[in-house]
Amino acid sequence: MTAEDHTHVRPQWDCRVCGQPWPCPEARTGLLDEYRVFPSLLKIYLTALMYDALDDLTVNGESPPNLYERFLAWARKRSR
Repeated sequence: MTAEDHTHVRPQWDCRVCGQPWPCPEARTGLLDEYRVFPSLLKIYLTALMYDALDDLTVNGESPPNLYERFLAWARKRSR
């Protein structure tokens, strides 16, 4: 199993391999490695995905909890 396999499935935004909310721990590790030279690009990429997830996850009218923590907080902490 590689980090590349741990991609999201829309519209529920779970990992296609392990079923955890994406980005799962394996996806996070892979993304940090992939963007290690340009961590600011990782944050831009994750921000775009967070807004896609917001659109998908609010279709039923409910606001999903803690999308910032799920998509961005971990990347910000680790790239410092």
